[in-house]
Amino acid sequence: MSENKSSVCDQRVFNNIYEEQAESLRNYLYYQCKDIQQAEDLTQEAFIKLWNNCKKVILEKARGFLYAVSKNAFYNQVAHSKVKFAYAKTPQRTTEYETPEYKMEESEFMDKLQNALNALPDGQREVFLLNRIDKKTYKEIAELLEVSQKAVEKRMHKALSKLRVTIGNI
Repeated sequence: MSENKSSVCDQRVFNNIYEEQAESLRNYLYYQCKDIQQAEDLTQEAFIKLWNNCKKVILEKARGFLYAVSKNAFYNQVAHSKVKFAYAKTPQRTTEYETPEYKMEESEFMDKLQNALNALPDGQREVFLLNRIDKKTYKEIAELLEVSQKAVEKRMHKALSKLRVTIGNI
């Protein structure tokens, strides 16, 4: 398949998309995250993903692709921060009662849990973290994500099923 002038892979077309969309996308992300540096980083990441996927994205869908990719990246950062925050809030046990074996097992479990969460598809991970970390109801999550409550229930069921297989009952 030859690339024509309207292909996102054409450097001039890509540059035009960047010039037309970068500032607007950055502002949108800034309004979401309230951190200009984070907004700029997310904007750059979105354009990198667009370039890396230029053969898959038609010109008319480039803007939507950029917004979807950047929004998902932002939500992933938020979810990751919340996991770190929740872990930091948990009372740390004193080391005098823990055996080295226990510490090793705990560390291995936390690594396994983090890897299992990272392996979940974005939608499932997002629903799982919003419910289990932020204590949001399925209805609240559905409104936040602009999906049906049934979709949230299905994502949670799939997330829990995958996590059970990966790390056992949780």
